[in-house]
Parts: sequence; structure tokens; C-alpha cells
Amino acid sequence: MMRAPKSFAVVVRRRDGSLFVRERATPDARRGIARWPLVRGVVSLVESLRLGSEALRFSIEQMEADLPGAVAGRGAGLGVLASLGVALVSVLTRSDGGESLDASASGKRVGAGGVVMMALAIGFFVALPQGLAAIVNRVLGLGLAVQSAGFQAITGALKLTIVVGYMLAMRRVPEIRRMFQYHGAEHKTITTYEAGEPLVVENARSKTTFHARCGTTFLVMVVFVSIALFVLLGAGLPRIHTGNAALDNVLFFACKLPFLPVLVAVTFELQRLFAQYASTGPLRALLWPGFLVQRITTDEPDDAQLEVALASLRATLFRQEHERPSEAHDDVRFPSYTALVAAPSLRG
Repeated sequence: MMRAPKSFAVVVRRRDGSLFVRERATPDARRGIARWPLVRGVVSLVESLRLGSEALRFSIEQMEADLPGAVAGRGAGLGVLASLGVALVSVLTRSDGGESLDASASGKRVGAGGVVMMALAIGFFVALPQGLAAIVNRVLGLGLAVQSAGFQAITGALKLTIVVGYMLAMRRVPEIRRMFQYHGAEHKTITTYEAGEPLVVENARSKTTFHARCGTTFLVMVVFVSIALFVLLGAGLPRIHTGNAALDNVLFFACKLPFLPVLVAVTFELQRLFAQYASTGPLRALLWPGFLVQRITTDEPDDAQLEVALASLRATLFRQEHERPSEAHDDVRFPSYTALVAAPSLRG
């Protein structure tokens, strides 16, 4: 999947080797206040969830079309697991049934799916770490107040452990491991484009699978930013002390919820700064934690996977350069990557 300011493209390779392309013009959601620093981070997250859901649905449909009816249900099950993974990794990378991406009905379904994924993410990566920190605090007899810096440091450490553990568990699923190979192919393709080199397999093959703007790095940065943000929040709020540790935790969690958009916004801006100024030189060390976790969520792709990623970027650039109305078009099939490159347009 590739996304640009005015375009979006998904390419799937079918079992017969052909490439199915879905490309759409997307409405420019980043206008006016949505382009402001801090606000744009939240807008980007919402866009990523919506488009990521569409891409995943399209991919699963194409996969199930190649599966025998007896095992087609496996694709649906994979979709549930992969949805959360896409929401937390690929969808945050800055990566339905034949309907336009802009159709109102489709938009409602994607919106509902995005709310569910956000709720799961908040429960799994915000509520769960705090609950585990409370257990550690009690079992070890640390006596830390829920608003203290020490308690937030324990929560952050557990949050990072959960994130990394979740990614490692996902990587053991063959289908998800293959998705991580495509994730690596996307990074190699983007790096090739940013280097100004022709979009061919030979150029992309030698590039790194790591990228400073990856959603995995975003997640790792969220952990560290959340520690600082919630320490400040805890210090700024009146002390929560009901005499019941469980109730104290629930109340402080409720206080955190309105600040989650702030957490996303601040992390987004920091990642932009790091990607711009820390990509080379000694400041590159700031990106190492994210790159270490990207070793889990990216893998070395083969040439066929690179072709899919390159085809997706070519389709996205085509839409950027040849503006057309955004009404739905049929998805386009190309017998091979060579045929796609040689085609005068993506309409065949």
C-alpha cells in the first residue's frame, strides 16, 4: 500500500502472478486547521486507520479468491489478527468489495472498524500496562502513588514489553511474517524514490528495510513520550488518593484518556523532526530504538514482493500526476509487473 497527499494505491499479487491494482484519488483531508502542527498528527492517524482498513479488506478478498472454499474462512480469521497489526504498524506508516474509497457506506464501515481498533489498542497498550504496573507495585511493595514518576516509568517499561512481545508473537504467524516482508519492500521502495533513483527492482534491492518515518518507530516513541507526558499530567493534577488503589488507577486512567490525542500529536511532530534532522550523523542514535523494533516488523523481501511495492508506488504517482475525478473505477489487472510498467495508463 502506498499513500500520497492526493492518491492511494493498493497492489496485490494473485496466485497466477498477475497484479491487481486499486488506485483512487483521495480527498485532501489536510486543509486549514488540519495542516497545523500537532493537529496534523491526529489527522494522519485517523487517515491511516481508514486507508489501512480498506487495503487490508481488498487484500483479503483477493487472497480468498485464490483459496478453495473449504479454507477460505482462514482468510477471515487472519483479517481479525492482521487488522490490529495494521493499525499498530503498517497503518501508521507514513501504511471494499469494489466500492470507492470515498463511498459513504464504505466510509461508515471503515469508521466503525477504526473505532473498534482504537478501542482495542487503548485497552491493550494503555489500560493493560497500567493495570500490570499496579500489580507489580503491590506485589513488590513499592508503595508508589499512581501519579508518581516511578509508577509511570514502570508503566512505560511494561508498555514497551507488551508492544515488542505482541510484534514477536505476530511474527511467528507465517502470513503475518509475509506481511512484514512486504513492509520491508515498502521501505526499500520509498527509500529508492527519496534517493531519486529509477523505480526498478535492481535499485530497491540494495536499500535498507528500515525507515525513520515507519509506524513501528512511532509506536516506540509513543512509549517514551507517554512516560514524560503522564508524569507531567500526574504532577499537574490534584493527588488522587481514595484509599482504594484499584479505584485510584481507574480514575487516573480516565484522566489520561483526553490526553491521548496530545500524545499522538506530540509524538508525530517529534518523529518528523527526528526523520529530518537525525537521519544522519550522531543524532541518528535517537532512531536506534525504533530501528531495533523494526527488525521485528520488517523482513527482507524477495524480488516479486519488491515488484508489488514498486507497482503500488508507480500507481500512486500516476494518480498524483494525472488528476482525474474520484468516482469509483474497476480494479485493474496486469499479467505481470513488466506489463504494468509498459502500460500507457493504469486504465490499461
